[in-house]
Amino acid sequence: MSTQTARTTSSHDPADRPAQAGQSGQAARTPQQATDALVAAVRDGNVSSVVTLTRAMTTGERRAALSGLKALRKELRTDSWSRRSRRTYPALHAAGAACHTGAVATATWLTGADMRWSPAPPKLLLEVFADRGPEWQGEVARRLAERPPSARVAYELMSGLVRLADCAVPTTESYVRGWMDEVRRHRLAAGPELLGRLRSDPHLVTMVTALFELDDIGAQLEWSYGRDGTEGWIPTLTWLTAEGALERTAMLDACVAWLLRGGRTADQRAFLTLLGKLAPTRDEERQRTADWTALVADAGPTVAAHAQAVLGAMALDGELTARQLAEVSRGALFRPEKKLVRSQLILLGKVFGASSELLPELLPAVADAFGHQDTDLQERALKLVEKYAAQVPDSVREEILAAAEQLSAPLRPRAARALGGAPRALESTDTNTEPYEEFLPPVPEPGRPVPPIGSVAELTEEVSALLLASSGRSDAVTFERVLDALVRYAHTDREALVEAVRPVVVRRWWYPGASEHGRPNINFGVDTYGIEVVLASLFEVVRTATLHTAARRSAQGLDCCVHAVLEQPRQARLWEAAYRVASDRPPFLLATPSWTSGQVDPAELVARLDAYRRLGVSPGEVDFAQALLRVRRDERAQPGTATGPSPEAAAAVTAATGLGTPEGDRLARWLADGEPPLPSLQVVTDQESQALLVEVGQAHSLFEGLPAVFHAMGAPLEADTHASRSCYHWTVEREGHELLAVPGRRELVAARLVGLLSQTARYNASGDVAYLPSLAEAPGPAGPAVHLSVAYGIGARNSEERVAAVDALLVLAARGQLDVPLLGGLLSTLMLRGTVKPSRAVDSVRTAAATGAYRTVGAVLRETLPALLAGPAHDGKALRGVADLLAVAAECAEHTGDRGTVPHLAELAARSGSARLLTQARRLHAALGAESTG
Repeated sequence: MSTQTARTTSSHDPADRPAQAGQSGQAARTPQQATDALVAAVRDGNVSSVVTLTRAMTTGERRAALSGLKALRKELRTDSWSRRSRRTYPALHAAGAACHTGAVATATWLTGADMRWSPAPPKLLLEVFADRGPEWQGEVARRLAERPPSARVAYELMSGLVRLADCAVPTTESYVRGWMDEVRRHRLAAGPELLGRLRSDPHLVTMVTALFELDDIGAQLEWSYGRDGTEGWIPTLTWLTAEGALERTAMLDACVAWLLRGGRTADQRAFLTLLGKLAPTRDEERQRTADWTALVADAGPTVAAHAQAVLGAMALDGELTARQLAEVSRGALFRPEKKLVRSQLILLGKVFGASSELLPELLPAVADAFGHQDTDLQERALKLVEKYAAQVPDSVREEILAAAEQLSAPLRPRAARALGGAPRALESTDTNTEPYEEFLPPVPEPGRPVPPIGSVAELTEEVSALLLASSGRSDAVTFERVLDALVRYAHTDREALVEAVRPVVVRRWWYPGASEHGRPNINFGVDTYGIEVVLASLFEVVRTATLHTAARRSAQGLDCCVHAVLEQPRQARLWEAAYRVASDRPPFLLATPSWTSGQVDPAELVARLDAYRRLGVSPGEVDFAQALLRVRRDERAQPGTATGPSPEAAAAVTAATGLGTPEGDRLARWLADGEPPLPSLQVVTDQESQALLVEVGQAHSLFEGLPAVFHAMGAPLEADTHASRSCYHWTVEREGHELLAVPGRRELVAARLVGLLSQTARYNASGDVAYLPSLAEAPGPAGPAVHLSVAYGIGARNSEERVAAVDALLVLAARGQLDVPLLGGLLSTLMLRGTVKPSRAVDSVRTAAATGAYRTVGAVLRETLPALLAGPAHDGKALRGVADLLAVAAECAEHTGDRGTVPHLAELAARSGSARLLTQARRLHAALGAESTG
């Protein structure tokens, strides 16, 4: 080794020196003896011995010991949750950190995922690293700080290394969050107050500057304590700024910059609060005029309102130029929030009243409100134009006139009169002879799913995606493809399948050694955990007898709530598939859908049964029954009627009979019987909750001759059944699996799920109702259960859920299956009972209309409004949001030119007054162009 190399190594690790014979009373030892002694101390969990031993080791001995430590680490990974592992890991963590000599390798060892739950104490690790060089210590600190917060690196370790190295403090997210958490922990432990700690922090400015670069920091910033809550980050940062410890201009700029960047509401609130506490002066506000203008246009409503107030005060004091105020106004008037638009129009009115010199440049900005979806704001803007139009040049009036085409039809003639002439589009609301064209989504056709999975590698990818899906959720047809492929490759190439899938499942709870809490033979006896029961069977970690018992029990059906009966057939089929993968290994499954609708072609099912016959394999009882329910018998069947088999099914009858097997004969009879009629369904009121639910008559004929697990779907469904006390469901998480249980009979599925779905509207529950578009696209009649599901979705709490309901509504309309009177009546009843909030319905129908479905939405609203207007028409109080429904209905009528009557509308339209309910009633009445009777 050269002198230069020796010097470099020594600077990084002063412990790199030969072990002296007789040192500490010990004889000279070999590297292997040093390794054995260290590994033994680690196994005993003796952390203090680990420190003592590693200090006495040379660099070569440390490196030699790494192989033993890594082998022990690999051993512990298969037993990561045992008491022995928890005792051993801290010592292993410290030993590996001491034996690695490179900064990168040391940081990697320290942050290993398996080390996070039982790491060595930071103080001990700092003791281990105390004899390393400052350059090495600083590099390790930097590497640790660059890890994401999820790595859970102790701040005490990072900051301790920074202190030892006397290096620049890292400004990464992990380090800054750790710094903030450490300050909070000291305060909670009755240490010095926050202000005192931060005053004495030598890195205060650097850390606060870095703090402003973080996302999702609002909750920590808003943390406060003290009797009146005046102690915390925001008040402390305010004090430090006032004292000069933090530079005021930099703090103001940082707050405004964060608000410009945008982010979560909690974060914006925190930085807006801090900005308010800093109390910028008028000069400081004026220096940031461009920032306030950008915030008015693009920030969230709360931040935009603050910026608008700042600029408004400056405008009233004459501190904004006409061009600056016009830019602010255009940003504000373009926003959807009514309050912001109204405030800006009021401000402009005050400015115009104080000085007419600004009119030529500012009045055209008012016209930006002409395109607002709220017609009251359109009218408010038009009133400003009417008041001041005579005071601006002709060129300005012409500019405003062009924008007036965005006004609603009743307001256009007023604009034409105020502006002294207008294009033809403004002279009359009836001169536009362009025929209206409705835009609806393409009618969905049941296309074939993608081809069967073609290789073990492709199957491995699909299994991985399925296991990573949130809560195990997946597209139902994709799930079916994966299930079928597992069965097929377990039959044809089991060894290759096991080896390919092993890396994907090695961390699953049921995999051998993955967890001491995993008990496959107990857990898989009561639940399938989706596809995992088949994977566990493939890896032989669950006894065949356990699967056989579960399969037999599930085929008989279990007592469960109204919703779970739709899931039971899939559970039973999974247990059956897992058992057969472990026993007779069938070549494939019979019930795998031929189409994305979940249905199976009759001829294809005959071919599958023929393959079973030739191989001498008996079909699974549940799998065959599910195949019968999925086979297409007569797609021409009309709702509520029984029909004979279609030509395709009739041909399959002959082929099935020719198989000469019991299953072939059963299929032939099933197809020959044709499609039985659906049971009776009707909407009823649950007397206890006053919710609308769906009662279903007996449907045993649909499931006659099938295993008992299917019979519960044919049992009568009454109102009190929906509220079964045994039900533990609180949210809806559907991906279409239930629809695949009985393809073509979506009313049965919707009826059983509608009570659960109603919770998103009734109790503001957050549930995934993404299955509604699938429900609308599914084959079969769309009756009261489907329409009530859509009605509840329209009133769901979350906007994403309402979008799903809108998609379902539009799909039904495109397919010609939307019952407008039924849906309108359901919506009005739900709103009158307070189940669906009109404001949410307004958002849904406005979204649907904006897609180009004005005629559809207008028709639904004309069926919804009469019941909502009956009370106000007779001096009753209108529900909040009815005026907005009237506005959407009027907008639809203005777009389509449709005419008609709405009961009770004429009485409201005839009243005098400026209340929004009355103005929108007059607008709709005029748009419909006919007298309405009460």
